[in-house]
Amino acid sequence: MDISQFAALRRELHKIPELGFQEVKTQAFLLRYIESLPQEHLEIKTWKTGIFVKVKGKKPTKTIGYRADIDGLPITEETEYEFSSTHEGLMHACGHDFHMSIGLGILTHFANHPIDDNLLFIFQPAEEGPGGAQPMLESEIMKEWKPDQIVALHIAPEYPVGSIAVKEGILFANTSELFIDLKGKGGHAAYPHNTNDMVVAACQLVSQLQTIVARNVDPLDSAVITVGKITAGTVQNIIAERARIEGTIRTLSPESMARVKERIEAIVKGVEVGYQCETVIDYGCMYHQVYNNHDMTKEFMTFARAQEEVEVIECQKAMTGEDFGYMLKEIPGFMFWLGVNSPYGLHHSKLQPDEKAIEVAISLITRYFEMKGIA
Repeated sequence: MDISQFAALRRELHKIPELGFQEVKTQAFLLRYIESLPQEHLEIKTWKTGIFVKVKGKKPTKTIGYRADIDGLPITEETEYEFSSTHEGLMHACGHDFHMSIGLGILTHFANHPIDDNLLFIFQPAEEGPGGAQPMLESEIMKEWKPDQIVALHIAPEYPVGSIAVKEGILFANTSELFIDLKGKGGHAAYPHNTNDMVVAACQLVSQLQTIVARNVDPLDSAVITVGKITAGTVQNIIAERARIEGTIRTLSPESMARVKERIEAIVKGVEVGYQCETVIDYGCMYHQVYNNHDMTKEFMTFARAQEEVEVIECQKAMTGEDFGYMLKEIPGFMFWLGVNSPYGLHHSKLQPDEKAIEVAISLITRYFEMKGIA
């Protein structure tokens, strides 16, 4: 297998990043390649902008799944790649181009060399938002082809090529978006007593939100509330009638997420009364924690440590979010970090992962599936 072929595919995919459920060009590109493979053992079905590919086993007793996410981000690329994004304002800044090319590499091997068990390749849209894993999991195709085990990876800029990082149990946090709209009474800056100023209300609300983690979350647990954006007002001499707060919540347990939201709602109610305003809370896109099955992860780590070209790092849990958590909630399996050695991190406009990691991942997962797929 010519691994450089999959680096070339990654470059083509890198040029055409698309937002969640808009991955029309990406889906067409993937389908063209998949349909060029030997079709004797393949069955292909599309779902919205995603794709399911089943590789029929020779004498199957189970199905093993591999998931690759396919969407990009609304980030203007600032790399010096000759193959940089051709879609203005969009970029594969989270490595989904890597995830897809690795998936195609593994699929190519098994289309030509099927194992005893079935394999299911899932090319999933909308991981960055609004979330494609949960509705894909609930689809009729998944109900028919639901795997018995599922695996995914995510590139990790901070780890060197040749390494993977993984742990049993919780790997990524529960996450939720947070949008709070406030509506008061605007007016002239010279007559504040005739208004209900939403700039002041929003500022007070942000300060109060930061007390939740300090005073309402168990110190031995972990949670984060980050407000990343505030918008309010029109010009300097008009008191703002409206304000909007945008942020994110991250916790290491579903129970803490529920508790944090309960406190947010109580504090917002207090702001409503104190500042005589109307409020609306929207939690937007919510992702379930990524929780790695203990036995399967332990087995995979033992297998990976036996591979001479792979260094296995037992990592710490992270407050990042991934909608693969929904799949792991229903299907036992695991996710791991793939070292790609980039000086710039995930969601950065200059992210430049090392393509040598593609070969590492294809080789590792192919051999793992061969080991797991013997009847």
